[in-house]
Amino acid sequence: MSRFSTRGWTLRGRIFALCLAAGLLLGGLGVIAAIAAADANNAVDDVLDRGGPMRVAGQDLSTALVDQETGVRGYAITGKLRNLAPYENGIVAEQQRIAEIRSLLRPGDRQVRASLAQVEQLAAKWRADVAEPILETVRTQGTQAAQQRIEAIDTREFDRIRGAADTLHRDIRALRDASAAAAQSSSGNLVAVEIAAAIVILVTGVLLLILLDRLVSRPITHLADQVRQVAAGDYDRHIDTSSYGSPDLIGLAEDVDRMRQQIASELREVRGARQQVEWINQQLQSQAEELTRSNRDLEQFAYVASHDLQEPLRKVASFCQLLQRRYAGELDERADQYISFAVDGAQRMQRLINDLLAFSRIGRLTTGFTDVDLNKVLGDVQSQLEARAGDQAEVNWSDLPTVEGEEPLLTTLFVNLVGNSLKFRRPDVPPVITISASREDREWRINVRDNGIGIEAEFADKVFVIFQRLHARDAYEGTGIGLAIVKKIVEYHGGRIWLDVDVPEGASIWFTLPVLPGAEEPDPAETEEATA
Repeated sequence: MSRFSTRGWTLRGRIFALCLAAGLLLGGLGVIAAIAAADANNAVDDVLDRGGPMRVAGQDLSTALVDQETGVRGYAITGKLRNLAPYENGIVAEQQRIAEIRSLLRPGDRQVRASLAQVEQLAAKWRADVAEPILETVRTQGTQAAQQRIEAIDTREFDRIRGAADTLHRDIRALRDASAAAAQSSSGNLVAVEIAAAIVILVTGVLLLILLDRLVSRPITHLADQVRQVAAGDYDRHIDTSSYGSPDLIGLAEDVDRMRQQIASELREVRGARQQVEWINQQLQSQAEELTRSNRDLEQFAYVASHDLQEPLRKVASFCQLLQRRYAGELDERADQYISFAVDGAQRMQRLINDLLAFSRIGRLTTGFTDVDLNKVLGDVQSQLEARAGDQAEVNWSDLPTVEGEEPLLTTLFVNLVGNSLKFRRPDVPPVITISASREDREWRINVRDNGIGIEAEFADKVFVIFQRLHARDAYEGTGIGLAIVKKIVEYHGGRIWLDVDVPEGASIWFTLPVLPGAEEPDPAETEEATA
């Protein structure tokens, strides 16, 4: 029997037995408390739901009566209908407040009901005997006659209304005070029950603390000490499970020991895997460094190759031009054609090398990012392309943002985009180029659109590849590197670029640039207004 009482019970069973005993005691007190609380709630509800609103409605009723008297006097003096508004509004307010008070009354509230009826009767009599005759006098005889009638009327009739309203206020206040006294009495009974319940809870809490200390706190502390030793690195230490009286804690200690064994096994595997991962990371780091060196060498090679090819190419081009000028017309027609081919090839090779040199310099020779006003950049671009644009070309932009970047590169970007729009114009159609910008989250979306010959959808990705041309060399000049330079500049500034193929005519190129750090979010209303 003793063994059953001390070791056979689980921790949950022991706590349940203690809580059951305390629950029976608290249940009895709860019934008593429920009765006292119900009485207290009824009394408090009576104060809040009836007494308070009824008192406010009574005050509003007095105000409505005074407003009627004031409106009558004002209308009698001025004869203007707007001065009659207090009288009419006061009648409506009076009826509403009387209806509200009646809805709050109970069958036993005879005194308040009688006072309310007295106020209603006196107010109706005053309107019939005083107010309405005065209003009729104003309408038929004018304000002078109405004022004389007001001076002749005895004010004691309205004073009786005031007295009846005051009596109604006193009756309502007495009703509210009675409800408050009942609530206070019920609250006292409830407090006594709560004190008894607190004593029961306190005794139960003390017994529960003693039980938890002996059956939970001390065994858990002992188990925690062993777990800390394991956590400190002694994963081979066995967790002792023989010193716990509760079956729950014995099971917990056994589970912890099994977890320790599993962790020790997996830790050995993790250590082996970590060594392998470290070796792989070293290999990846070595390959990344090698790739960085390779990219740097390739960029240096492109720059050096482009630069070193300039000198022999200039000599070839110069001597070919000398041959062309010296022997032009002296040789046969085929010789002049060969010399012309050589000069043209040398010049195109120079342009290709210069473009390749400019392409390799993007992002490698930097002046640092600054705040760049794109409106100023477009002004410079328009000046540079003025000769190519002619008098009929139209380049439009407005309200472009200020972004962070390198101004020379951004100028080159717009020179290439606007220059392409001027180059690929439609015959006999004046070119119209529009540059616009809109903000979306943390980036600016900038659009360059023209009314030229456009780009087919199948070439949407090809146009941004270096040295890719969509037309024959004799149709349009250039090396086919312009849009590749544009793409590299955009990506160097942290943006992206694409061709909009859903336009009815011309070409439409979009690209993004990051918003200046610290810039405020735009107001949605302002954004809609700007879009409109």
